[in-house]
Amino acid sequence: MKRTLGTCYYPEHWPREIWEQDARRMADAGLTWVRIGEFAWSRLEPQPGQFHFDWLDEAIEILGQAGLKVVLGTPTATPPRWMLDRHPDMLAVDAEGRPRKFGSRRHYCFSHEGYKAECAEIVTRLAKRYGRNPHVAAWQTDNEYGCHDTILSYSDAARSAFRGWLRTRYPGRGNDGDIEALNTAWGNVFWSMDYDGFDQIDLPNLTVTEPNPSHVLDFRRFSSDQVVAFNRLQVEIIRAHSDAPIAHNYMGRITDFDHYKVGDDLEIASWDSYPLGFLEDRVKADDAHKRAYARQGDPDFQAFHHDLYRAVGKGRWWVMEQQPGPVNWAPYNPAPLPGMVRLWSWEAFAHGAEAVCYFRWRQAPMAQEQMHAGLLRPDSVAAPGLTEAIQVAQEIAEAPDVAIGQAELALIFDYESEWAWSIQPHGLGLSYFDLVFDTYRALRRAGLSIDILHPDADLDGYAMIVAPGMMYMPDALKQALRDSGVPCVLGPRSGARDATMRTPVPLPPNLPGWDLTVSHVESLRPDMPLPLQSGGALTSYRDHVEGAFDVVEHLKDGGPAVIRQGPMNYVCGWLDDTALSRVLCNLATEAGLNPRDLPEGVRTRSTGAERFWFNHSTEPREVEGLVLQPLSVMRVPG
Repeated sequence: MKRTLGTCYYPEHWPREIWEQDARRMADAGLTWVRIGEFAWSRLEPQPGQFHFDWLDEAIEILGQAGLKVVLGTPTATPPRWMLDRHPDMLAVDAEGRPRKFGSRRHYCFSHEGYKAECAEIVTRLAKRYGRNPHVAAWQTDNEYGCHDTILSYSDAARSAFRGWLRTRYPGRGNDGDIEALNTAWGNVFWSMDYDGFDQIDLPNLTVTEPNPSHVLDFRRFSSDQVVAFNRLQVEIIRAHSDAPIAHNYMGRITDFDHYKVGDDLEIASWDSYPLGFLEDRVKADDAHKRAYARQGDPDFQAFHHDLYRAVGKGRWWVMEQQPGPVNWAPYNPAPLPGMVRLWSWEAFAHGAEAVCYFRWRQAPMAQEQMHAGLLRPDSVAAPGLTEAIQVAQEIAEAPDVAIGQAELALIFDYESEWAWSIQPHGLGLSYFDLVFDTYRALRRAGLSIDILHPDADLDGYAMIVAPGMMYMPDALKQALRDSGVPCVLGPRSGARDATMRTPVPLPPNLPGWDLTVSHVESLRPDMPLPLQSGGALTSYRDHVEGAFDVVEHLKDGGPAVIRQGPMNYVCGWLDDTALSRVLCNLATEAGLNPRDLPEGVRTRSTGAERFWFNHSTEPREVEGLVLQPLSVMRVPG
């Protein structure tokens, strides 16, 4: 697989007379891909049924004649103003009952049938016109599903669709569904919440106190399925007219829909990587950490998503938008240090990316993203990121093809567990994503290469499997972990709920062949950690356990912190960085792996044919006889 570079371009933003010059400069910089069109609906259809494709025809031809490949985006993330006049009820509604307004983007409800029909029409026209165009080498559906909290909608359209979804999930003999089956699954006998029919069911917002967690979980599943169906509608239209691969560009730490299910309908998973923006906006870390990496980005956050989207894409994935300079949307927006654009690009390639595309070609002089840097300034002078992009293009031209093999260690990530934790965190600020990310970070600090897996994935060939915090664990997964014969790490809250969000009996985690019961649980104040005898502490959350097992790590009060029976290990709470790193490194050593104690800011990734070393720090680092310069990338064989 060849490594390639690209950029995101908006010809409708710029005078026609500079398109050829832009295309030549892109090609001269060593770029291969150009994504266009994903926000251009008002230029493609300025009035209902009046389609203007001539400008797009010309832009695609100019880019193609310069030797560039086009990724054509469907424009459904930005419905034009006339659309709202035509469908005034198409807007999503937030949890407080307020309609979202026109004036930015993503102002639609996934459940609105009229809007979906409009989307089908514009996508059909694009697919028929460009499906066999030799310059259109890939497609992108919509843009950043879930960005700006736009998955959950409490509109009338969503309410109607949710009732229909529930009838299918709880089927009866006819078409009306089995309302008693739903009442039983949701435990509606509690607080007299029983329903007589599906038309009585509302959406789980604006209740006096918290809504029924089973109700909320089904609403989260429904909302995710609406995204899957919306995306599939576009994919099926494009596939009828084009053989080019289709992608969607996901975002960092967006978990409101099941990316695996969307990915099942696509050839490529891509994501939009903004390391500096995410550090301030989405990484939970103390101020010292954020200061230390303010101009580099968190050393693990991008890598986590690279590995996640490799799983979503079943091995085939891109970075569709890579930050090349300051962004506009985070609490603070510093410029990256020199060398970071190159480091971020190579980090993506080390994790198996086919392409890294920089957002954007030229900084916009208008509207919401005026402060978002591009490869060019608004006056077309090269910005600092372009120099590093050109350097990466020269380096990948001389580099061997990527050969990504199976990693040595598997980490299971489950979107439904994220929803379950968010519905019932049991402690302020606790989240499944953070638990999994803490685990990933500890494994990365130990120099281990990781595959993130779907819960149904094949577990063969891994030396160690880690699955923290999966609140619902299907019996098939429990058995697969037990049968793997390799060290497996579970807990806390593993198997704490069944598929309907009820506490199961036998009590959790109910693992096959293991005498282990979580008798009760508690969440802990941040200022009440429980120290371990070997160092570090259990914080935030604790499972109290009973049964026949070996204790691997003790609390200072003598209670179990980590327990084991055979290859199965259970972490009885949320461990801090010190304890978690020690526990995972000890288990990795037992599994025959080679955990390392990496210097601060240093990370490594093995592709099978190459090992990459990254120094995210501003100081030289030495590791395994190698001297890593500040903000550097080093490739070595093997």
